[in-house]
Amino acid sequence: MAELFNILIPVGMAAVAIVLFLGIWNMFRNGPANRSQMLMRWRVGLQFLVIVLVMGGLYFFGSGQ
Repeated sequence: MAELFNILIPVGMAAVAIVLFLGIWNMFRNGPANRSQMLMRWRVGLQFLVIVLVMGGLYFFGSGQ
């Protein structure tokens, strides 16, 4: 189970970085404002998911010292 967290956390972090880059790129090229808003909402949701994964991994598989 710990291996699953070791895979999901970097994948989630990469997804956050990609969505962040796409949102910033859309803003710089003067794309539709609705798309930028949607991408930033997705970024916030993905960040929440990654934080939950990290905290869950620490809670269940932390060293416990």
